Amino acid sequence: MDRLETLTAGMPLIVGGDRVTTVPPDVAEAFRPGDAILVVAPARGVHGEVLHLPAPERDAARRAVDAAVSAFDAMGTVTDEQVSAFYDAFADALADDDAFAPIRAANERDVADARARGRSTTRLVLGERMRADMVAGLRGWRDMPSQRGQVTEVVSHEGWRVEQVVDRLGVVGFVFEGRPNVFADACGVLRTGNAVVFRIGSDALGTARAIVAHALEPALAAAGLPSGAASLVDSPARSAGWALFSDPRLALAVARGSGPATATLGAVARLAGIPVSLHGTGGAWIVAGPSASVTDFGEAVRRSLDRKVCNTLNTCAITADRADELVGVFLDALTAAGEARGVHAKLHVEEGSRSHVPDAWFDREVPIARAGGEVVEPQAEAIAPDRLGEEWEWEDSPEVTLVVVESVDDAVARFNAQSPRFVASLIAEDPAEHQRFFDTVDAPFVGNGLTRWVDGQYALDKPELGLSNWEGGRLFGRGGILSGDSVHTIRTRAVQDRPDIDR
Repeated sequence: MDRLETLTAGMPLIVGGDRVTTVPPDVAEAFRPGDAILVVAPARGVHGEVLHLPAPERDAARRAVDAAVSAFDAMGTVTDEQVSAFYDAFADALADDDAFAPIRAANERDVADARARGRSTTRLVLGERMRADMVAGLRGWRDMPSQRGQVTEVVSHEGWRVEQVVDRLGVVGFVFEGRPNVFADACGVLRTGNAVVFRIGSDALGTARAIVAHALEPALAAAGLPSGAASLVDSPARSAGWALFSDPRLALAVARGSGPATATLGAVARLAGIPVSLHGTGGAWIVAGPSASVTDFGEAVRRSLDRKVCNTLNTCAITADRADELVGVFLDALTAAGEARGVHAKLHVEEGSRSHVPDAWFDREVPIARAGGEVVEPQAEAIAPDRLGEEWEWEDSPEVTLVVVESVDDAVARFNAQSPRFVASLIAEDPAEHQRFFDTVDAPFVGNGLTRWVDGQYALDKPELGLSNWEGGRLFGRGGILSGDSVHTIRTRAVQDRPDIDR
């Protein structure tokens, strides 16, 4: 089959088997021999687009996967003790001030460059807290028992038996945003004998290179693990992530980042027939039901707005019969969350609910801390009813949506239709309300208080690789928390006790 050498703007391309799009002019102009294109069909969270994969990015991804495939073959004879030694050495390097110094310097350069370009840096800064969390996470992987070789089920027959055995899965591709701590998270897949290939956002690439050079690679060598067991796609281009996820040698594609970027990565992986685990669009909902405790509701709101991550409160729904009492409680909690950070909070109100919020919130202009710097804007603004699921990616100023609903069932219907179907919490004293809420809300994570409990380490005592919403549907055969010990396959082994068995 001939290879594509040139592209012409307007050239028709088939999408999804029965639709047609055309080659955009910029893609046609940039295309060179050795490049590739991918055509992603429109789907939930994916607009559909023609993706250009330049040859250098394809080569960078291919080299990293080559190394990982070779390393995976060697991981079959690596002992659990060696894997534990790797985690220990990796953690020691990060904890050692001398070894960490070049990593810190690289991160400071990344942060300064990102700020100069008006980029958010809240998750990019590798401060002492993140450093300590990375060390603790690696120690957690060290201390976690390996499931590799574990027999989960035995079916006995006359003269023979069948065993179900946990084993390593393969090469895991991991694309994530500019959060350096994800390096420690993603290395969890080595616990069960897998190999991993990273591609990090361009904002944090300098930090990533330093972590690899001064901590990761030395730890692999010290433990006697193959160097390709954890390899970096060394490219700042987003297309390098697409190239990685289009390599069919991956056993699993894991993506963490913004909703649209993650959805596109998932679509690319599915085109290549690779199973995906997506951790993108976030934003939790709290619903205050008719029997809600005033104190419990206020505490849940305030404690769910301490910082912006995927499980931060994004949308609050209050039933109309409690609105006169609870809207004020909500506003006080929102104000307190802002004051705790030394900033003003930002409120979005569903336009049909505006009358429940004092006019002063809409009339008052306050400084709001944005990624590009502080801006002055109205503290509250009305939004259309179909925007309840919009995730507010706030920097320092807590930002949240309020809607007054007819009932808990109404709130559930809006959540199921508009949210990423991720985290839902009901504040109510009536057990029957909670049971109906659990039965009807389409979310993998359901609670009765703050939303920030949704975290693998915090909730399950397991370092996590990511949290999946149900935006693309319910997950088959696993929960929404992906951890390193859950990245495995099941092999079936027959053991004959007698040689004279036949069918």
